[in-house]
Amino acid sequence: MISSVDLHVELRRMEDACRQTRHQIDMIERQIIRKMTALIPSLGRRRPGYRRARPPEPDTFLNRYRSNLAAITAERQPEFDALSRKLARQEAAIASLRARATLPGSAGQTDPGPRLSGDVRCL
Repeated sequence: MISSVDLHVELRRMEDACRQTRHQIDMIERQIIRKMTALIPSLGRRRPGYRRARPPEPDTFLNRYRSNLAAITAERQPEFDALSRKLARQEAAIASLRARATLPGSAGQTDPGPRLSGDVRCL
């Protein structure tokens, strides 16, 4: 039988791994945002200006922005999907460990004790 201290240590380790995975996902999102921010000036320069009193298309910039965002996101999508699946497995394992720890008679107590993580998303 696993002692209460061992359960808390294991839970802490699993929550740390969950936080690291979440950090990796956040880092990918920040990298995509950074790339798109760097591309914004080049997206607006493609219009040649007024020709024969024709104003620039208002949706052209937005369409170029969306297509570039879709392309950059598609490049990172497999990595993002893999990390999302990993995060779901980690959260399920944490929930399972907490459920086991709160079963009467599993570790001799019904309360899992204080929460060791400050990250609310992994709780």
